[in-house]
Amino acid sequence: MSGVILITGATSGIGRAAARRFAGAGWKVIATGRRQERLDALVAELGADQVHAAPFDMRDEAAIDAALDTLPEGFRDIDVLINNAGLALGTATAQEADLAQWRQMIDTNITGLVTLTHRLLPRLIARKGAILNISSVAATYPYKGGNAYGGTKAFVRQFSLGLRADLHGTGVRVTSIEPGMAETEFTLVRTGGDQAASDALYGGAAPMTGEDIAETLFWVATLPPHLNMNALELMPVSQSFAGFQVARD
Repeated sequence: MSGVILITGATSGIGRAAARRFAGAGWKVIATGRRQERLDALVAELGADQVHAAPFDMRDEAAIDAALDTLPEGFRDIDVLINNAGLALGTATAQEADLAQWRQMIDTNITGLVTLTHRLLPRLIARKGAILNISSVAATYPYKGGNAYGGTKAFVRQFSLGLRADLHGTGVRVTSIEPGMAETEFTLVRTGGDQAASDALYGGAAPMTGEDIAETLFWVATLPPHLNMNALELMPVSQSFAGFQVARD
């Protein structure tokens, strides 16, 4: 099985690994992201016949429309959408958080995701395709400092389930993919480039990798068309559920 897949946030981590996995299996990949040079490197690595670079910021609705309207022949009939682009910013508690960071997470993780999904629904319905939304275990298990980020990922999970209900009878499959700890640029972005913080978080933990998640995405996308994985939560063995907090006098 192969087809055309659009992967957002393909410049690093899970998105880049997914682009490589699907292109390697013969899929045509539309790779999106903000960093043109990284998309160009992906095209150079995998070939222009396999990968089309579509640079845009998920918060820029006009840029999304322009990218979709100018897709080259061979990349227009999209079978699978992977909504991977997203970010966490800051680790402060809600009462100390930067409101601008909250808004950026909401604009990227929620508004951009629903905008792109809405634009592509007619094509995906026509192709009886699939939508794979990257949520997080943070959608289910709250933790100190997770606040707005966890809220955005809970939205992604619930939006996925709502899409599944609305698309009943169309043949379109929808899955919420909910990873735990995976070593990517996630923590570097969250901490403003603090490599020591990233090393401390992942060190000795045997975390998942972008490639691990990409393999999971490939498996879900290539399931027989009569099967739907509604939600899939995955963690490294070293990670489990957070405990309760208790404040004492």
